[in-house]
Amino acid sequence: MNIFSNLLSQTTQPTTAKKQRRGIEIKSLREIEIMRQSATIVATVLKEISELVKPGMTTADLDAYAEKRIREMGATPSFKGYHGFPGSICSSINNEAVHGIPSSKKVIRVGDVLKVDTGAYYQGFHGDSCISIAVGEVTQEAAKLIRVAEEALYKGIEQVKAGVYLLDLAGAIEDHVKANGFSIVEEFTGHGVGRNLHEEPSVFNYRTREMPNVKLRAGMTLAIEPILNAGSRHTRTLSDRWTAVTVDNSLSAQFEHTVLVTDTGYEILTDRSKV
Repeated sequence: MNIFSNLLSQTTQPTTAKKQRRGIEIKSLREIEIMRQSATIVATVLKEISELVKPGMTTADLDAYAEKRIREMGATPSFKGYHGFPGSICSSINNEAVHGIPSSKKVIRVGDVLKVDTGAYYQGFHGDSCISIAVGEVTQEAAKLIRVAEEALYKGIEQVKAGVYLLDLAGAIEDHVKANGFSIVEEFTGHGVGRNLHEEPSVFNYRTREMPNVKLRAGMTLAIEPILNAGSRHTRTLSDRWTAVTVDNSLSAQFEHTVLVTDTGYEILTDRSKV
């Protein structure tokens, strides 16, 4: 789940966290194992949604399914009630870049680019992930946008290793996106994740000097989540105060994984291929 940077490090559950430099948590082996479980719940729900979604369903249908499955697996939805957000998923369609509110009035149609983002809170720790789904037959532009968005996520993840810097991730993502003719939404970033849904550091998807270029350490857990637009990179937020749409009505796509930093590389905790 993306969110404005001023919400970073605000707790979603009452807890006392051990803070490291810059407020970044280094998880213990016990905490990492719990995060594996919360992330597996998220991966399972998203995999199931990707298989069941079809034209004629509403985003409220998907939200109800996600909440039911998260609770069946012993967790609670991370998003529901988070700063007042009403759903268990963010469901954003076509020009909606992020934070779309599930609704019984929002019908999924053939050709849609559907983004489903969800999180699970399990035994004190969150998992967080997002997928973009091509609903039926989509345009060539939409198919390419979805493909490049997922590729960009993995370009960033492939840089992850203790000792590298956030700018290394950001540069790899930015270069791949721009090489394919798309733009990167800059208003929203990835983030640390763990005891809180949003923690330090901000995990940006483009080169910038406006945020700390943090050196990665083993035990950090990051939500890496590039958002790509087919047109302008700029978005505006609708009157519901959540849904961000592209300013030029262009398509948008997003992918996200919760990733553990290790001494030798990374572990994708929300890997759907393992559930």
